[in-house]
Amino acid sequence: MKFIRNLFFTLLLLGVLAPFAVIGYFLKEYIYDLSPLIEYKPQQTTKIYDRNGEKIASIFDEEHRYYAKFNEIPPRVVEALLAIEDTTFFEHPGINVDAIFRAAIKDVQAGKMVEGASTITQQLVKNRLLTREKKISRKVKEVIYALKVELSLTKEEILERYLNEIYFGHGYYGIKTAADGYFRKNLNELTLKEIAILVGLPKAPSTYAPTKNYEISMGRANRVVSRMHSLGWIDDATHNASLLEKPKVYDDTLTQNSAPFIVDEVARRAAEMGITDFKTGGYEVHTTIDLKLQEAARESLKKAYDLSVARIKATTSSKDKAETKTDLLNGALVSLNPKNGEILALVGSVDYAKNSFNRATQGRRQPGSAFKPFIYQVALDLGYSGATELVDIARTYTYYKDGEEQKWQPKNYKNSYKGLVTLREALVHSSNLATINLVNDLGLPQLLKELKKFGIQNLPPDLSVALGSITLSPLQLAHYYTSFANGGVQVEPVLINSIEKGVTTIYEKEYKSKVITAPEQAYIMTTLLKDVVSRGTGKSAAVNGIEVAGKTGTTNNNMDGWFAGYSPTIETIVWFGNDDNTPMDRVETGGRIAGPAFSMYYTKVLELYPQIQRRFDVPEGIKEIVVNGQKEYFSDTSKPPRIDADTEKQDTLLF
Repeated sequence: MKFIRNLFFTLLLLGVLAPFAVIGYFLKEYIYDLSPLIEYKPQQTTKIYDRNGEKIASIFDEEHRYYAKFNEIPPRVVEALLAIEDTTFFEHPGINVDAIFRAAIKDVQAGKMVEGASTITQQLVKNRLLTREKKISRKVKEVIYALKVELSLTKEEILERYLNEIYFGHGYYGIKTAADGYFRKNLNELTLKEIAILVGLPKAPSTYAPTKNYEISMGRANRVVSRMHSLGWIDDATHNASLLEKPKVYDDTLTQNSAPFIVDEVARRAAEMGITDFKTGGYEVHTTIDLKLQEAARESLKKAYDLSVARIKATTSSKDKAETKTDLLNGALVSLNPKNGEILALVGSVDYAKNSFNRATQGRRQPGSAFKPFIYQVALDLGYSGATELVDIARTYTYYKDGEEQKWQPKNYKNSYKGLVTLREALVHSSNLATINLVNDLGLPQLLKELKKFGIQNLPPDLSVALGSITLSPLQLAHYYTSFANGGVQVEPVLINSIEKGVTTIYEKEYKSKVITAPEQAYIMTTLLKDVVSRGTGKSAAVNGIEVAGKTGTTNNNMDGWFAGYSPTIETIVWFGNDDNTPMDRVETGGRIAGPAFSMYYTKVLELYPQIQRRFDVPEGIKEIVVNGQKEYFSDTSKPPRIDADTEKQDTLLF
């Protein structure tokens, strides 16, 4: 008997001392680095917003997480979490000894680990510092880590880290992310039932995810609510009402990316600013984009594309259909406020899903006749007016290339020649020959010198500049066109209003502008471009109910089709062409393909914002005179022509 008694007490002593020996061994043999939790810096999702605070997208790398400080977390969330996961959280030192012994007995009975008895602190340690393998060694480390964490962090800090670290299913990390994703709510807007759904998820996120198993999720949530009631933390009325509630759950995509071209461009610019953790740094980016106009731009571009494809297919013979490259046809649109340069919409292709290359910012093509207004503005600033007569006849130009004589014989569209034509009519009908002869009259060196004020780079040092042989992206052309749309003041396009990280402002926009010409000179150009739309090559861009001005552009062999124009408050550039620089169908000109997209876009603008300014302001110093039956506009620089006695009666000063 004595032997048996001694053996019993020996085994009992060993049983008591063994856990301490094991813990002592692991304390000695392993280094416990708490820095990932002490200096907690998890991956955080960057959010991109439009000008009105509407979310454009959530950008992240591996983990989609919105971070919530402890003071953002409602007390009800903490109560619900503790009720279902760790009721004695504020009393224990990191581990619950009673629960551990209960779990150990069950594990021994089952012959394997079937119950963990983990506290919230242990769960946090397991998720952030350890693997999920079910081994005794991992469990011992977990206990040691938990005890150490409790000595280093307050209970509130542990809860904050837990609620931001834990996975809530559907790709959502952290409770703030889950609240936004499942319910489209902030934490302080959640109902008790919604809170119960969320805190019930970490135990088995896939099983309890409300987007997959709604009824199972409700059952788990009801257990949370009932547990809170049994603890006396909620009253009968709250308990009963919560059990009956059936919250609406959203099954959103993680990024919720409603404007992918904007997101890509923002990311590219952030990289240029030196932001290397854009996808993981938790930035808030406020853009100048208007999501309603962005969608209007996308729809208008797509409709114009569809119309073009239908035209091409309808006019192409069966023999030629195999060679028609409608699959290569694409387009871009950029729209901005010319007063401050803020980009309102930017669409880089007809279909982002098929091709994500951003032609609006990165595609460089020849603008063709859409470039002519810059030449005509130079002429106006040098004293020409809309009534000035230009020579519209064919000429052969001789030049040398690589030591060999070359001949250039430019032509007008449809080979029409008028002999003499006013500057207004030359631009309205996009006369190539009149424009080239105007360049000759101005002198090429003088023109190139004057064009420098626009800031245009890489101008060709020959007469081809008259036909827009330079290459520009739609956004670059939009930049230069603000010189006309903003009363002679050119402004630099702006896409990002600000970038913030927490309470720190990383970037804030700066408006950059420079004076190109006087307001009255820019207004005269606007009157010319208004006529382009009302009775010239840009008729397809006309919009009922609002004044618009603009210029078409079609390059050699119909490779590019442009419309560049503006209303009193919004400027828009549209481009179409084949991606491989081959010609579009011969019927597809700037007026035919790009003009309708412009018109459809502005029609939608008027629907969305009927209060916008609809007529151009007339600056001081403008004289409106009828010359030879044509209404003309003059200034102190662009003076009216001398009137002889025979024509004096026909010319009327209107104001």
